[in-house]
Amino acid sequence: MKKTREDIADALAACGYIADAELATAISLMQLLKRPLLLEGEAGVGKTEVAKALACVHATELIRLQCYEGLDQSSALYEWNYQRQLLAIQAHRGEDADAVEDHVFSEKYLLERPLLAAILQEQPPVLLIDEIDRADDEFEAFLLELLSDFQVSIPELGTIAATSIPHVVLTSNGTRELSDALRRRCLYHYVDYPDADREARIIMARIDGASALLSQQIAQMVQGVRKEDLRKAPGVAETLDWAAVLVGLDVRDLHDVSETVHETLMCLLKTREDRARMTREVTDRLLGTVA
Repeated sequence: MKKTREDIADALAACGYIADAELATAISLMQLLKRPLLLEGEAGVGKTEVAKALACVHATELIRLQCYEGLDQSSALYEWNYQRQLLAIQAHRGEDADAVEDHVFSEKYLLERPLLAAILQEQPPVLLIDEIDRADDEFEAFLLELLSDFQVSIPELGTIAATSIPHVVLTSNGTRELSDALRRRCLYHYVDYPDADREARIIMARIDGASALLSQQIAQMVQGVRKEDLRKAPGVAETLDWAAVLVGLDVRDLHDVSETVHETLMCLLKTREDRARMTREVTDRLLGTVA
């Protein structure tokens, strides 16, 4: 893939992701320096979609590690296939113990988890380390060796260096502060909610049958909803769900179907409190600001 910001933005758009100039620049630098890219932002702004679009652009595999509290190395890096090892030990009973041990602790019995699988690919994959802020400090520290040297240490096999260097994307929703050591190893970009024009372009790129007029109206309406006092502002994924529903109902202009607009806002509102706040009067007020 070419490395200019414009080329990257066009390539991402061809894969359905409409990037702003700053994100396209960050990806350009990420590829130039072969550094991981850390994306922070509110849930639902499209951070994970960046990795999916990169995999599409590079025509390569997306390998995803979903982080969570208590995630450890065995779940992220590798495990031994203990059942197969026990069967092999039984099958070689009576043979030289050292030879049997070397046999059962070989790559044949190794179960690759996302991190190990990512560095052993012949073609560099996109490695998505999703919601790194949900993992604990110990796991974050473990990542440093991988992100610095792209190699991992397995006691029974030694150090395994990367066959190829993956394109690494880390995402964080900001639920805890990440370490300075991790940040130093990454390029950084904050992903914010898109403005109305870019969100309208996203709708047209992702929803078949969404006209320019309807896409702009939906985007403006969602912008208004996000400014209300809500517990959870709708993300881009919710916008696309709502757009798909409206297109499926053959809506052409939001002003013609105010009742339908109000009833389908459940696609955007994901808590009881938010749905209660979004009364018919609020819907009508927001519709009045939609061009």
